[in-house]
Amino acid sequence: MYAEAQSEIRTNDGRADFDFLFGEWHLSCRRLRARLKGSTSWEEFDGHFTARPLLGGLGNMDEGVFNRAAGPHIGLTVRLFDVTTKEWRIYWADGTRGVLDVPMIGSFANGRGEFYAQEPFEGKTIFSRFIWTVLSRDACRWEQAFSPDGGQTWETNWVNDFTRIK
Repeated sequence: MYAEAQSEIRTNDGRADFDFLFGEWHLSCRRLRARLKGSTSWEEFDGHFTARPLLGGLGNMDEGVFNRAAGPHIGLTVRLFDVTTKEWRIYWADGTRGVLDVPMIGSFANGRGEFYAQEPFEGKTIFSRFIWTVLSRDACRWEQAFSPDGGQTWETNWVNDFTRIK
C-alpha cells in the first residue's frame, strides 16, 4: 500500500515530469550565430545526449556532446525538483568554464515545460527561457530564448530536436 501511495504522489506532483528524457538521444541542433543582435544566421550541428535519474526521482542529470564546427563541446545539466513549490530548477555547466549557471525555474503543463531565469549576458542582465516540448515517447524538443526587455519580446537562439536512440 505504501509503495502504491508513493507511486501516486510521484506521478501527480511533478517530480516525474522529466522521466521522458531518461536514456540516450541523438540531437539535431540549430544555434543562432549572434544573439540579441538581429542575426538570422544559424549554425547547424548534431549531438549525443544521455539522461538518468538522481536522488530517487527528485532529480536527474544529463551529459551531452555537441559536434560543432569549432570542435566538440560538452555540457552537463542537473535538474532538481522542489517538493514544496512543485517547480524544477535546471542548472547547466559547460566544458569550457566548469561553473553551474543560474538555475532556470519552472514546471510542466500538458507536455510542455517552461523555465525562466535572469542571467548576465554581455554585461547586462537579461531574461532567459527554456521550453521543453514532449512530442512522443521517442521525440522531444528543447528551445532557448533571450529577452532584453523584461520578457516583452523573445529571440529564440538555440533549438535541439531529440530522437531517442533505441
